Amino acid sequence: MGKEKSPRRVADNEALSIGTTIRGSAQKLNLVAALIRGRKVEDAMNILAFSKRAMAVDARKVLASAIANAENNHNLDVDALVVAEASVGKSITMKRFHTRGRGKSTRILKPISRLRIVVREQAEAGEA
Repeated sequence: MGKEKSPRRVADNEALSIGTTIRGSAQKLNLVAALIRGRKVEDAMNILAFSKRAMAVDARKVLASAIANAENNHNLDVDALVVAEASVGKSITMKRFHTRGRGKSTRILKPISRLRIVVREQAEAGEA
């Protein structure tokens, strides 16, 4: 009895992590995600650690979560991991109002973004 196990959303040699409420625009987060796409996990962590962009802090947390998921949940080799996918999307937008002169007001939009990182275990190629 009971519920069937849900199928994995990624392949057997991949691990996934999603950051659902990252404060900031998707455009700015995508600039950070472009820095790490296709890179080895170790290089990607270093790039995010030393990046000047504020969104790199949250992107690093999501990447660290993906690495931990790969190691603990799926028994993948951490040294062979590569960032296979880093996709960014829009989440909700908080609407706020700012009072202005002469009895008027202006809408302020505070966007929230989503970040989906998939890490893949690759076979070591060309090592002798």
